[in-house]
Amino acid sequence: MAKDYSSSRRKFLQKLGSTTLLLSAGSLTRLAAEEKVEERILQYEKRISSSDKIKIAVIGTGIMGHNDLQTALKVPGIELAAACDLYNGRLTRIKELYGKDVFTTRDYREILERKDIDAVIVATSDHYHSRISIDAMNKGKHVYCEKPMVHKISQGWDVIKTQQQTKKVMQVGSQGISGIDYAKAKELYKAGEIGKLNCIEATYDRQSAIGAWEYTMPTDGSAETVDWDRYIAGMSKEPYDAKKFFWWRNYKDFGTGMPGDLFVHLLTGIHFVTDSKGPKRIFSSGQLCYWKDGRDVPDVTTAIMDYPETPEHPAFQVMLRVNFVSGGGDHSSVRFIGSEGVMEKGWDGVTITHSLMSKAPGIGGWDSLSTYPQAMQEELTKQYNSKWSKDDQEAPTKAPIKYKKPDGHDEHLEHFMNFFDGVRNGKAIFEDPSFGFRACAPCLASNDSYFQKKIINWDPVNMKLANG
Repeated sequence: MAKDYSSSRRKFLQKLGSTTLLLSAGSLTRLAAEEKVEERILQYEKRISSSDKIKIAVIGTGIMGHNDLQTALKVPGIELAAACDLYNGRLTRIKELYGKDVFTTRDYREILERKDIDAVIVATSDHYHSRISIDAMNKGKHVYCEKPMVHKISQGWDVIKTQQQTKKVMQVGSQGISGIDYAKAKELYKAGEIGKLNCIEATYDRQSAIGAWEYTMPTDGSAETVDWDRYIAGMSKEPYDAKKFFWWRNYKDFGTGMPGDLFVHLLTGIHFVTDSKGPKRIFSSGQLCYWKDGRDVPDVTTAIMDYPETPEHPAFQVMLRVNFVSGGGDHSSVRFIGSEGVMEKGWDGVTITHSLMSKAPGIGGWDSLSTYPQAMQEELTKQYNSKWSKDDQEAPTKAPIKYKKPDGHDEHLEHFMNFFDGVRNGKAIFEDPSFGFRACAPCLASNDSYFQKKIINWDPVNMKLANG
């Protein structure tokens, strides 16, 4: 029996209130989700007392470690106490930026032993994410962990169970879902603006060496300045390799390729908007087309994911693509395609265009009517016009919707404010370990599909690989 999706749509519209309902499609200006985001910003204008201070440490001070730390310190009451990295030069840079008294180490366990540290940012290479997050929570630390939450699907439940047992706050760092534009996209989708969803096209394209993970190497990188043995702990011994350390995203032993880096951002947003738990079937393909620099992961990857029907939404298909040789330049978008319109979430906002069907089914499509005898054409036309009025034969129109993200809005800061709200007063986390794993696991399954050349079946409710 088909689900009554219109019922859930009506309930959502009732929640929006009469003021919002009176606005025309082209004049939607302020909706409930948007107001919630603004409330989060306003509450941080209050003065923070000393008892509200949170001391943090950053573990992994590369690109995202630096960005995360700079953003976290914008939140009042947050203080940096320590930093860890396996490369000496980055620890030197931390002291240059934040003072010579900041404690630094190449062994993250020294940070976890410190009683004065309340929370840690885990921004290492992917293969250390679950290990450090679990160790940190077991030592009583709250955790902000960069995406993807885990390196392997088999590690997901260990992280979830540790968080449940320790009751520590854990936020996964796919910060886009804290953006006001994603809140708007979710709201418009739930209000039924595109009708019934049937498929989603999500892309993330780049066109540069840096975008393809060929990061600038330091001049002094060596086995003396890098703790290589700690980096490959638990793996087979091999000599120091600068590429595998500084370009770790290019290697599946240390990173998770395009799916773990960029598919996960796209799926995080898709799951947030649709309230989906994940796909049931995943197939991926790709190639190493241009960046033949020793990497063992593709530079062009596509995936198809089939999402099951649930009480919240009909079944739909997701098509993902990442291209590091995009002649069109850098671009990212998520297009939600429904029966009545298309909603596109881009870099700076949301647009919806509508294409509605006429009530009447039409007649003589692509001039098929003209292939019949003249008398039959006239009879069919007469019958059609007697059944359907002129209004019924014309497709209705609906004004497009365009929402631009406000200047200065910082979803990265919003994500951290949500994390520290959770630490301070138990506020619900946007991307807890269960949400993070549900976004991460299908991406890791995409890698498995590519390398094993097969369809991967996934149980999105129980978060485990499925048979058959």
